[in-house]
Amino acid sequence: MSILMDQQNLNELWIKALVEIELVLSKTTYNTWFKNTHAVDLIDGTVRVGVANEFIREWFISKHHKLITKTLRDLSSSVRSVEYVIAKIDITRTITAPKNTLNEVAQLPFGESSALRADGLNPRYTFESFVVGPFNELAYVAAQSIIQNPGTLYNPFFVHGSTGLGKTHIIQSVGNTLSAKYPHKKIFYTTLERFAAEYIQSVNNNKSSLFKDRYKKYDVLILDDIQFIKGKEKTQEELFHIFNYLYDLNKQIIFSSDKHPNFITGLEDRLKSRFNAGMIVDIANPEFESRLALLKAKSGEASVFISDDVLSFIAEAVQGNIRELEGVLNLVTIQTQMKGRSLYTHEVKNLVKNNTQTKKSLSVKEVIKLIAEYYSTSEENLYKKSRRKEIVHPRQVAMYILREVYDISYPSIGDKFGGRDHTTVMHSVDKIKKDLLVDKRLVDEVQDLRNICV
Repeated sequence: MSILMDQQNLNELWIKALVEIELVLSKTTYNTWFKNTHAVDLIDGTVRVGVANEFIREWFISKHHKLITKTLRDLSSSVRSVEYVIAKIDITRTITAPKNTLNEVAQLPFGESSALRADGLNPRYTFESFVVGPFNELAYVAAQSIIQNPGTLYNPFFVHGSTGLGKTHIIQSVGNTLSAKYPHKKIFYTTLERFAAEYIQSVNNNKSSLFKDRYKKYDVLILDDIQFIKGKEKTQEELFHIFNYLYDLNKQIIFSSDKHPNFITGLEDRLKSRFNAGMIVDIANPEFESRLALLKAKSGEASVFISDDVLSFIAEAVQGNIRELEGVLNLVTIQTQMKGRSLYTHEVKNLVKNNTQTKKSLSVKEVIKLIAEYYSTSEENLYKKSRRKEIVHPRQVAMYILREVYDISYPSIGDKFGGRDHTTVMHSVDKIKKDLLVDKRLVDEVQDLRNICV
């Protein structure tokens, strides 16, 4: 006699499993492989997990099977084994989160749909749900131009900006719009990590020629999170050849990254050159008006009323990225549903306080100390008026970081370094800027220090 678990309990089990799995994996790995999965059924102790395609199914079996199986077994004694099937989730099906995991899965009301097509695109990423503001207007305008003339006007199209600002939304929206407008075109979206993993697997299976042929057939190739290309020399070489092939045929190529290609650690110069030959746009942090517009647009998708006062408070209090804004809004929505009433201001304040990231705030002295440690010298040395190269270089980099990253005035930086004239600081900053254009090692150093000090 077959023993099965009802879909509601199975959904709750899989949500709990995802919460546990996310804790032990990097954010990139989790988003790449687990975000678009769902539980299909549980029959006679076997959970069947739905994935988007055969490649992901094989990757789960070879790389994540032990973790998935152990996690599910720890959560439910009814689970004995796990299988993976190619099956797309029915987005009309309602998934109700268990009460004790509301915080962990608070992004579900407005989060990404798990529906993933064979072209890799998420159908929920459209321009109809994309809020345009001063922070992303240039990227939006460029995207609309590409839709009208794919492969000719802005090619490649490179979007960069900090995490959670909507880069994936805009590049997938381009893909979805092109797919609808030009149904005959072959469009494909993937992440750098998945691209690299697929390439490595093709080499190991002696099928690299099939990998190349498949990517060369696309009319539009969208590659997300290109910044994770460091240390993947063979992948870079393969990407370089695929890029050239598609570019020469006027096929549209789109990239996203958390930084400008010139600042991507480990990116080969020949790829930097090709990225810079196209259209590079930056998405900045949204200002208050844009944050408020985003919140109003997202709240309009829910059936719960949230007052303008509460939305304004969230927009003012949460000055991080869009994902963080949505996370707080989702929590407010869920709490409103649970309580059956509008939240009081102090309740919203507590949600904001407890569910937003604490920003790292370093003093100038702490930044200088960290930079000195990075270059294996003493903090005191950077204040000395020494002309030794091993001291001058770290000091100039420190001045550059303080000016470009922390936006401190030239006179103030001069004061911090023993009363040096502001023109000396300007010279140091300008020198680092010029050297960054030609010195690959310096680019890596500055990026390392950005990660350390910010």
